[in-house]
Amino acid sequence: MKDIFDKYLPLERRRRELFGETRDLPFALTVERLLSPTRALVGGREILLFGTNNYLGLTFDPAAIEAGIRALREWGTGTTGSRIANGTYVLHRQLEQAFARFLDRGTAIVFTTGYQANLATISGLAGPRDVILVDADSHASIYDGCRLSGATVIRFRHNDPEDLDRRLSRLGEVEGSVLVVVEGLYSMLGDVAPLPELCAVVRRHGAWLLVDEAHSFGVYGARGRGLAEAQGVEREVHFVAGTFSKSLGAVGGFAASDHPRFELLRIAARPYMFTASPSPATMASVLAILERIGREPELRSRLWDNARRLHAGLAELGFTLGAPVSPVVAVVLPDERTAVRAWQRLLAEGVYVNLALPPGTPGRRSLLRASVSAAHEPEEIETALATFARIGRELDLVAPRP
Repeated sequence: MKDIFDKYLPLERRRRELFGETRDLPFALTVERLLSPTRALVGGREILLFGTNNYLGLTFDPAAIEAGIRALREWGTGTTGSRIANGTYVLHRQLEQAFARFLDRGTAIVFTTGYQANLATISGLAGPRDVILVDADSHASIYDGCRLSGATVIRFRHNDPEDLDRRLSRLGEVEGSVLVVVEGLYSMLGDVAPLPELCAVVRRHGAWLLVDEAHSFGVYGARGRGLAEAQGVEREVHFVAGTFSKSLGAVGGFAASDHPRFELLRIAARPYMFTASPSPATMASVLAILERIGREPELRSRLWDNARRLHAGLAELGFTLGAPVSPVVAVVLPDERTAVRAWQRLLAEGVYVNLALPPGTPGRRSLLRASVSAAHEPEEIETALATFARIGRELDLVAPRP
């Protein structure tokens, strides 16, 4: 009988080819201490953090920390079970009501992780008689939710309303319903969905639309509700999902809708029914951060100032960037080995970004992915740009100084 891990031999070989025997791997990097939302100790050295998705920089928010501590003392460390088994804490209800108010939706449901939010919402909304059309560049949690649903799954070209229209037109008679799933801000390249055009297609075909606002929540829109708010189509989006682990600075997820029967997911979505519910400290801290996002639009202003500064600086240096300005700034590199080398050199020089390699990247591109935070100071962005410039010249990625 074969070793149960033999199926991963190609993956193991590829890892060795790219990284050798070094421990300098993205998943092996150990943060010894967080000094702030933008700085950490790694290997005893202070590192600038440009790969955290901490868009609003609120992980050290004093009110959120104090709320979490109070919840720990009053409610303990965890819920030790699912809500369908162990019941609902008042904090669950308070947080769901807060999300419903913030999003101006009839119902909101909270989940233990953002991954679970997509897994539960998609598999709860769609079943074997339904059809799901999913943007080709969607997150793994979306694809896994589609698989769990048992629905027929059809991919359409990334951010292409015309391709979605063609594929919907070819469906013919569908026994059940049709669900279209897209993201707001796509996390690899930093591009956004053309929601008005997609909504028009969905409306014309009588389908349902779910938008995953994981990376766009708190970032887009006058009130921070996401890309649908920013593009003026909130009422045409039937379901919205998102995560606590980006702008909300915690771990968890949410989904919301105006559909009067949305609560049925609580007894229909297996990932919700059979997963332990969010911890008291998490719910309390997210309540505090959600309230702050609502009252401080200047957080978004600082974030966008920083995003424009980093994007413009990298473009001026001559790097190829993946998309127009957004809080995700992706540098496209010529191949995997160059990307790995550049990532290692940046880390050695004190700047941490995300390394993103095929097959989990759009178009199988090799990327260095930076995420900007409202907490970044201008001098930190200038330091990152200077480091990118040195590494770029060293690896012949940008032109030398005249």
